[in-house]
Amino acid sequence: QLQLVESGGGLVQPGGSLRLSCAASGFTLDYYAIGWFRQAPGKEREGVSCISSSGSITNYADSVKGRFTISRDNAKNTVYLQMNSLKPEDTAIYYCAARSYSYCSSRLNHYDYWGQGTQVTVSS
Repeated sequence: QLQLVESGGGLVQPGGSLRLSCAASGFTLDYYAIGWFRQAPGKEREGVSCISSSGSITNYADSVKGRFTISRDNAKNTVYLQMNSLKPEDTAIYYCAARSYSYCSSRLNHYDYWGQGTQVTVSS
């Protein structure tokens, strides 16, 4: 069964850090671009960051640039999202998604597999 599983979410105070993981099972991520998306209550799902299959190209939403870092370890079949200097407006469910193409896309329907999501709450 092809599956993506996110982990690492939780409750953190403003200014704190979390590292999200996206692990694949049933397939290898080597040839997939991986995106991180988030959805806050009452809002549409939005792109946060993406990394190409080789890891050579990364991109970020303006709202997270300089604070979040995406990386991948193909040997572990896992993609990470390091989130620093977290703000209350980062509160959302975070999803990872795999696109069977080398390069990223901002369009949700360009992604073939989705995880179940992990909750991130930034609050004092």
